[in-house]
Amino acid sequence: TGKPVVLVLFTGRPLVLNWEQANVPAILNVWFAGSEAGFAIGDVLFGDVNPSGKLTTTFPKSVGQIPLFYNHKNTGRPLADGAWFQKFRSNYIDIDNEPLYPFGFGLSYTTFSYSDVALDKTSMTDKGELTATVTVTNTGKRDGAEVVQLYIRDLVGSVTRPVKELKGFEKIFLKAGESKKVSFKITPELLKFYNYNLDFVCESGDFEVMIGRNSQDVKKAAFKLL
Repeated sequence: TGKPVVLVLFTGRPLVLNWEQANVPAILNVWFAGSEAGFAIGDVLFGDVNPSGKLTTTFPKSVGQIPLFYNHKNTGRPLADGAWFQKFRSNYIDIDNEPLYPFGFGLSYTTFSYSDVALDKTSMTDKGELTATVTVTNTGKRDGAEVVQLYIRDLVGSVTRPVKELKGFEKIFLKAGESKKVSFKITPELLKFYNYNLDFVCESGDFEVMIGRNSQDVKKAAFKLL
């Protein structure tokens, strides 16, 4: 009785869900949706609606990781991707650095694949723009919607810059087996930040554009602001 089990999670903040992640086949995070929540939850549980929501916060593996957020500043001694523990690096002894669920995470009753990021050019000026494009394919057996997310990193700045920042997103609907190209215009406005003098500026240098299904699972490409 009660299998498969689905955990319907009512919460107003990120929680540590390591046991639930390991032992429960599916978790439906419904926040606090109000008086119509029961109807919406029922539609998702019985498959009448294919969920497409994405997390607007980061869920940690341990309270010891807090504060944990996707757009943190870089450390001078970063840990290599996928590594557990290395001496003289910014890491923990008994847990890795990664969250349980990253910002922008969310599953569906279908699956999506992303092509590599294609740029129409690899450099731009502070008066120009460029376009980044990916092809998203519904690789599952059910129709569904996907939120395609654009992140940008300013690799070197006059003040420290985040390792990535969400700069755009687009929700698309794809039938099973269907593919669609999604393009984002990258303008100087998306590259600006407040410098030491509190001027809102963009600075020449190297940038990284990332497009994917969440803040961790992304495809990357590089460009320069001249």
